[in-house]
Amino acid sequence: MSLITIKAMHNTITAISTAHGVSSISIIRVSGSGALEIAKRVSTLDDITPRYAHLTSIYNSQNRLIDQAIMIYFVAPFSFTGEDIVEFQCHGGMVVAQEVLDTIVSYGARLAVAGEFSKRAFLNGKIDLTKAEATAKLIEAKSLDAVKILARQMRGELETFVSESRDNLLKSLAYSEVMIDYAEEDIPDDIMSSITTQLDSLIEQITQIVDASHRRRGIIEGFRVAIIGKPNVGKSSLLNALLSYDRAIVSDIAGTTRDTIEEQIRIGSHIIRLVDTAGIRDSDDTIEKIGIERSLSSIDDADVIISLFDNSSIFDEEDENILSILDRLEDKHIIIALNKSDLDSRFDKEKLKDYDILEVSAKHSFIKLTDRLESLFDSIGDGEELMLISSRQIEAVNKTKASILDAKEPLIRGELEFFSYHLQEAVKSISSISKPYDSEEILDKMFGEFCLGK
Repeated sequence: MSLITIKAMHNTITAISTAHGVSSISIIRVSGSGALEIAKRVSTLDDITPRYAHLTSIYNSQNRLIDQAIMIYFVAPFSFTGEDIVEFQCHGGMVVAQEVLDTIVSYGARLAVAGEFSKRAFLNGKIDLTKAEATAKLIEAKSLDAVKILARQMRGELETFVSESRDNLLKSLAYSEVMIDYAEEDIPDDIMSSITTQLDSLIEQITQIVDASHRRRGIIEGFRVAIIGKPNVGKSSLLNALLSYDRAIVSDIAGTTRDTIEEQIRIGSHIIRLVDTAGIRDSDDTIEKIGIERSLSSIDDADVIISLFDNSSIFDEEDENILSILDRLEDKHIIIALNKSDLDSRFDKEKLKDYDILEVSAKHSFIKLTDRLESLFDSIGDGEELMLISSRQIEAVNKTKASILDAKEPLIRGELEFFSYHLQEAVKSISSISKPYDSEEILDKMFGEFCLGK
């Protein structure tokens, strides 16, 4: 084998692209300059037509039949990675797929690291980082609304925003550089006004996008819903009822739940994380106190709070404490549910007059609660506003905003060198969303979170 062929094979990567486990079909993907040669050796075919589904026998390195499979060849640059790609669609099950993979490796390809296919697609100009991140998030989408938002980003919505913002910043930077060259001249007022207007508009736009992204993060990540209340109001019973099986221990003994319990359920078209918390009260029990602290932490992390009160009990100091916690919350969606509505009422509903009360029964009927949750999630997901889908993107636009704010003061004072410096930092930050400058370090960190074969 020649040195050129050895290099080509080492540059050729392979991985199983489908999920582990038993399935009808498993896909093994090969990408790189040695992909076609490997395909010929595995299939024993000499003539492989690009973009044609070949039904072919697949053999291992000892020429023993492994399987009969579909093989498709995508010639560079018309492929996902921009390189030659061959995909083998064999029968499902890890044994067959693994033997095909082992055979490909025996012919010189190496196993891909996580995210390497997408990384090559980026480096070869097939996708930018916004589309790469949208692709990764789409695989784990928690709702139909998330799919819609991610599809828009894959079509280039965020890329367009980044490009337009960058162009506006560069335009302001160009004005500044020209005026530095003609420092003896006075800066025309209309140019100053135009630059300031552009920067203020971008700051406002960034602020709105970041606020919307924080507010609607549950659409992408899955909403976190915390059930809180004093002991024995029926939190664990409600959790079990929503899950349709006994996940949490239920008893009449106060403080039975000592820790938070998290489970994933589907409400309408949304997959959510439901968190049952320990009853919140004053306690001298060390273990229970830890559980209560975790309950309070769960409230901070939750997107939606379901606060349960007991219809069959009188309003007491522990209920008052729960209300005081709710009153301190900001930017949280709060649902007040009066549980045990099937029992005789002893609860003073006037205490909850500032809230819209849902009467439910964890044992008999909680349809009002699930309807309210579905309606709430749908309303949050409804809208066409641009969203940032990762903490990396949010951090980048926040840095952009900070650099623009830092640039405004020198602009007002006529210190154009400092203005240009901060504006260049803003350009770097906004550009990093789609095409980062320090590419290798950032790419390895980001694409390393992808699954194998993607």
